[in-house]
Amino acid sequence: MSATTAAATTVPWLWLTSRASGLVLLVLFSAVVVLGVATQMGSAPRSWPRFVSAELHRTLALFAVALLALHVLTAILDPFVSIGWWATILPFASHYRAVALGLGALTIDLGAAVVVTSLMRRRLGHRVWRAVHWLAYLAWPLALAHSLSAGGDLGIWWVAALIWGSVGAVLLVVSIRVTAAIRGAVASASTLRIGSGPSRIPNGIRRAG
Repeated sequence: MSATTAAATTVPWLWLTSRASGLVLLVLFSAVVVLGVATQMGSAPRSWPRFVSAELHRTLALFAVALLALHVLTAILDPFVSIGWWATILPFASHYRAVALGLGALTIDLGAAVVVTSLMRRRLGHRVWRAVHWLAYLAWPLALAHSLSAGGDLGIWWVAALIWGSVGAVLLVVSIRVTAAIRGAVASASTLRIGSGPSRIPNGIRRAG
């Protein structure tokens, strides 16, 4: 057996490919969430037309779907672990790292619902599509938990940098969004309170009679 053949049989290439695609997928997923929130807030660069931000958001999402297929396929084909295809769609059905893979399956199911409804958006209508599209924000923490529990390589600095950098970006934009919503609600409440308050007669003006 040659050295090349021996290396090919000892190095877990499929696992490495699955893990690498998973890390890149988390970064892409985080970018999709950040861009989606920024577009809703109108925080995208002013030089960008709105359709550019929307198209970039859609392109990154489609690329993430393709990368997800690679991530799942290499995980299933990896001979070092036994993961059936059903474990990728049925949460917590795998005997190998049931919690970690169950979180990944939930992420896939939610992502599939978003993709399918996006393809059928014209038939379903904007309200239904919008309601299901919110599942993407629920899928992100599940994907993060899956990455943290399934990897076991947070001791590598660049892996930790990718994961926690993605977390920091999402938390930052979500905190800005929540703060803006709270300020808007407070301002609306103040406006309503002022508008519904008793009217006052200016000094120096007396009622007739």
